[in-house]
Amino acid sequence: MPRHTNNKPERSTALITGGSRGIGLELAKAFAQNGHDLVLVARGKEPLESASNRLTEEYGCTVTAIPLDLTAEGASADLFRQVQEQGARIDVLVNNAGIADYGPFSDCDSGHLAAMLQLNVASLTLLNRLFLPDMIERGSGRILNVASVVAFFAGASNWAAYVASKQYVLALTRGLRNELRGTGVSVTALCPGPAETGFADLSGVGRTRAYRWLPKVHPSVVARAAYRGTMAGRSYIVPGLLNKINALLGELPPRGIAQAVLSFLLSTRPASGQQREKL
Repeated sequence: MPRHTNNKPERSTALITGGSRGIGLELAKAFAQNGHDLVLVARGKEPLESASNRLTEEYGCTVTAIPLDLTAEGASADLFRQVQEQGARIDVLVNNAGIADYGPFSDCDSGHLAAMLQLNVASLTLLNRLFLPDMIERGSGRILNVASVVAFFAGASNWAAYVASKQYVLALTRGLRNELRGTGVSVTALCPGPAETGFADLSGVGRTRAYRWLPKVHPSVVARAAYRGTMAGRSYIVPGLLNKINALLGELPPRGIAQAVLSFLLSTRPASGQQREKL
């Protein structure tokens, strides 16, 4: 990754995990369109390199691709080390990478559950911890942690661990914001609802009432709202009017009602002759 010289205006650099597809790729486009260089991190090497090449060609930004599986133990520290060795200054950290697993908790694959918690919770937390000190020392920086609109609810059946992981992201973000007042560094939570990505099919949640009934926001709309909110230092961002209403209702008492509604929306109609759908 090239260092900036004193002869040119220094460009801000955004590091985006899960930046090769979906909302992550759209976030990369939003930052590139607004004059940022990029460090993209994703597990798949070929999709990552393809995305990096397209971004460089379309926006003229410098893109560094780091293929890395953030579900692996020690991956967050490895990523930080690679960035440090390349002499990069990360001005914006975007923790977008995440996975989900839909279905009864007692039936879920324990290995996938462990990987989800490692990625959604542990890796995200460590990346905040590792990149934050340099931002505080400079007196400037932005962190965007991607949560979900379900983070505003008390919980939901069939998505218990995933919802809990996103509640953690929102709670962590809110706590860090209080700690960082006056430092010049802000932490923002992005809380999207259903979006037009492959997430629903990959997680198995696509057959739920929520994804069949509720309108889906295009990932480019999510990304533009996220960029504006992040650079403005907002507390959290919920793209889409209906999602904003749902987020508000999720935090209003009695929370048990909102929890029941979310559980209903996250359920599927059992197939004929079956007690439960397995995904």
